[in-house]
Amino acid sequence: MNLLMKGEGIMRVACATDDGIHFISRHFGDAKYYLIYDLVDGEYVLSNKISNTSEEEKQHADPVKAKSIVSLLREQDVEVGVARVFGPNMVRIKKMITPVIVSVDDIGVGLEKLKEYNSEVEKAMLAKEHLVIK
Repeated sequence: MNLLMKGEGIMRVACATDDGIHFISRHFGDAKYYLIYDLVDGEYVLSNKISNTSEEEKQHADPVKAKSIVSLLREQDVEVGVARVFGPNMVRIKKMITPVIVSVDDIGVGLEKLKEYNSEVEKAMLAKEHLVIK
């Protein structure tokens, strides 16, 4: 269920990371962890850190891997995935989770950028498209 559309003023995002500080430089689905943040009253608040327990990729752009990532994150009610890089599975993922590609390394800076582009994120969510933030 889309929390943003419920009018509660909450957006839940997952940041792909290995160290809890930086976005990974690999594909979103290859992160060791996802930091889950809620945007509440204009501020991002860390709500959870989950391990990436998705299926291992058996082939490049494995649809099973994409389905596993979506399932893992939707269990957390994630609406937006944030990373520096998404792979070809982005086409499958964006049907359920809006991919946002950021150009910064630091998660805190990336979340600030995400707030600046909040209306564009909402539009991408509605259109089931990805967004690139420079």
